[in-house]
Amino acid sequence: MAGGRAGLAHLRGSRLLTATTHLESTELKTALAREAAALGFDCIGVTDANVLGKAGQHFREFLDAGGHGDMDWLAANPERRMDPRVLWPGVRSIVMLGVNYGPDDNPLALLAKRTRGAISAYAQGDDYHDIIKKRLKTLARWLHATSGAEVKVFVDTAAVMEKPLAQAAGLGWQGKHTNLVSREFGSWLFLGAIFTAADLPRDTADIDHCGTCNACQEICPTAAFPAPYKLDARRCISYLTIENKGQIPREFRKAIGNRIYGCDDCLAVCPWNKFAQVGRETKLSARAELREPSLAELARLDDASFRALFAKSPVKRIGRDRFIRNVLIAIGNSGDAGLAEEARRLLGDTSPLVRGAAVWALGQLLTAEAFKNVAAQAVDRETDATVRAEWKMSDPHPEERAGARLEG
Repeated sequence: MAGGRAGLAHLRGSRLLTATTHLESTELKTALAREAAALGFDCIGVTDANVLGKAGQHFREFLDAGGHGDMDWLAANPERRMDPRVLWPGVRSIVMLGVNYGPDDNPLALLAKRTRGAISAYAQGDDYHDIIKKRLKTLARWLHATSGAEVKVFVDTAAVMEKPLAQAAGLGWQGKHTNLVSREFGSWLFLGAIFTAADLPRDTADIDHCGTCNACQEICPTAAFPAPYKLDARRCISYLTIENKGQIPREFRKAIGNRIYGCDDCLAVCPWNKFAQVGRETKLSARAELREPSLAELARLDDASFRALFAKSPVKRIGRDRFIRNVLIAIGNSGDAGLAEEARRLLGDTSPLVRGAAVWALGQLLTAEAFKNVAAQAVDRETDATVRAEWKMSDPHPEERAGARLEG
């Protein structure tokens, strides 16, 4: 899930090449696809600007149900998302492009390694926003220079409903988990859009190929899908670990397991991934240090080391404190008594968000008596009301215990 900063560029005038070569629309589209492939895009399709009728209605229902949680930017000017012509009245064609980021291993395998942190596959390499936006701008400049038509570029963070537009352009279909599924690339496509005043030939929309499969619904650890094709973001682990700025609600902490940034479960389980390919863009490939990082080592990150580790990574945008909050939830779920010392050390962190998560982690790893002893020394020093509340609620009870015990 992305933030609310508009990721668009309006490319025209003196910033572009001045000479234009006018091609017949079919030739222009063929040449555009050739240029896109040369820039590293894996798929391309074209659709109308007026295709979001039902998708726009579903988006409105999603907002009315409060499914967007605290993502207020989603609810701001919803009509701009529901109709691209409101966003830009001059648009005649929408070019949808995809970049494959298929992982080279199964993201679900890491969930069994409870002392290691699971980072969503899309965030283990460089930030795709930066990579794709540069390519889109280059391609858009070519389109303007070749056709003379005005263009605008959008990458994920703008008010554009990329997934239904991608389906309308024939790149795939929105599965029951609401994400795009491709018969060629499975679940692993980054999307970008070029709005243009050029009138390009349209592609045929893809159709739903989910059939009776409900694997993505059934695997979700937090039951974030109230029905097929509907998502309640407030229950989604990606939302909880990325967009959510406060403490993670207690009802979801156990289910998060060792997921410390995002969640790939509903994507990875999709049967269409049997046709998926490993991504060919090296900048999007997983960095060795982010494949299965040690929770103990991550818990020791200060702000400077956090920024250094996640330089150019989308993880960087949530900041060190939210990230360490996630790491501490994973530590609490690890069942490894040896990690209790990392949580104990973070009781003195400057961030209440971190201290509160450390309290919960200790409540999972310490015996009731050991927890009581630590609390006796720490509670009186705690000045933040939310952290004091965590101390009160985290006092362990036998029915909540799991994993190893540590005598303190």
